[in-house]
Amino acid sequence: MQQFNVLISLPDQKGLVFHISRTFFELGCNIIRQDEFVDTQSRQFFLRTHIQAQDSHLQPQTLLARLAQDLGIQAHIRIQPLSKKSIVIFCTKENHCLGDLLLRYDSGELHAHIKAIISNHDTLAPLAKKFDVPFAHIPAPKPQDSNTIEQGRITHEKEILAYLKSLGEIDIIVLAKYMRILSPEFVTHFPHQILNIHHSFLPAFIGANPYKQAYERGVKIIGASAHFVTKDLDEGPIITQDVIPIDHTYSWQDMQRAGRDIEKSVLSRALKLAIEDRIFVYQNKTIVF
Repeated sequence: MQQFNVLISLPDQKGLVFHISRTFFELGCNIIRQDEFVDTQSRQFFLRTHIQAQDSHLQPQTLLARLAQDLGIQAHIRIQPLSKKSIVIFCTKENHCLGDLLLRYDSGELHAHIKAIISNHDTLAPLAKKFDVPFAHIPAPKPQDSNTIEQGRITHEKEILAYLKSLGEIDIIVLAKYMRILSPEFVTHFPHQILNIHHSFLPAFIGANPYKQAYERGVKIIGASAHFVTKDLDEGPIITQDVIPIDHTYSWQDMQRAGRDIEKSVLSRALKLAIEDRIFVYQNKTIVF
């Protein structure tokens, strides 16, 4: 039997759960799990339902059309079949986040297919080879002035986009310590599909070397944040966060070392949520079921 995750958001009104459940019933679908939430400030309704279709020939388009007909034009509806997501991982030189994801992938913990790893350095190619995952080294040029810096970035991103196109459909891009800033134009190709791990408890200490910023501020906790990438640096919707305590004896290098474990766990949790279709994005925030 086919199974789907159905994600619906629309302005709140009476009887929504009844109407949606009735549609599932009339189409011969059994509800396995259902979660809903109302944002009382915006009066917006969110629902995630995991359903099982009795009719093995039921198409997502049929289900989408019927729900749209019943709920109206203000409804935002996503129908996601329970199949493995296609993932591409970007990295640079640090191995802890990439290594953690590859171990989880190898153990079957991630219900996904890693199509490739892309890096601007070849440092982590041996790690990818150990897990039999294709590794694409696409080096970034090293221009000498501001004009050639921008031109080099455009050329580099065009090469990456061409390679991604050759891979076919991609559901999620994961920036596993990818130490380059993606241009707004690049990001528009993958709206709410690019996950990044930021080594800080956002919105504090954005940009470069947040551990050094945290050290200079004398913080007593350090954290990590996984978020969707938008055109605004480190300001995309936050998915998961966590913190650990530190004290005055920590140098910023000590903070950086301590932060690696939390970066791994925060990123893997965010990816799992995305794979399982548990995230709504609304007004630069997330609702996570």
